[in-house]
Amino acid sequence: MDELEFWELVDASRDAAEGDPEEQADLLVERLLRLDPESVLDFARHFESRYNRAYTWELWGAAWVLLDGASDDAFDFFRCWLIGQGRETFEGAVHAPDTLADLLDEFDEEIDGDGEELGYAADEAYEQLTGTVAPDLGIPPAPSEPEGTPVDFESEGALAERYPRLWARFKE
Repeated sequence: MDELEFWELVDASRDAAEGDPEEQADLLVERLLRLDPESVLDFARHFESRYNRAYTWELWGAAWVLLDGASDDAFDFFRCWLIGQGRETFEGAVHAPDTLADLLDEFDEEIDGDGEELGYAADEAYEQLTGTVAPDLGIPPAPSEPEGTPVDFESEGALAERYPRLWARFKE
């Protein structure tokens, strides 16, 4: 599976789920079950590499503003959700997190921002297809700490200054 096919699966499942992350995860598993196990592992590699790439302080700060706080787990689930939003939103957010203010049409704090189940879709599909747990993906491990410069999550002034568009749209 190449990168284009990966994003096509993500987009098709998101569109069919009408933006509901849990429904998107279920639909993604259904679509992955139509593939062979090696393609499912390829999907998992694409997902995991993007998940690791999004492990930055800058993006965590954006998640903090959007979610009104983001623990370690909440940021993990946010990164899964962000991948589920598709290539344009994901790449834009990783490159410049404050642009999420422009990239997101709507953001419902009750359902958006938490894509935990998306993170398990490939594992679930692989296990259903083979009856075994997915093997190691053979990609570099995630960094132990987020990349970049830490963000002072407790300072509203610092967050407003660092994420002016997100702050203006979601906090004011």
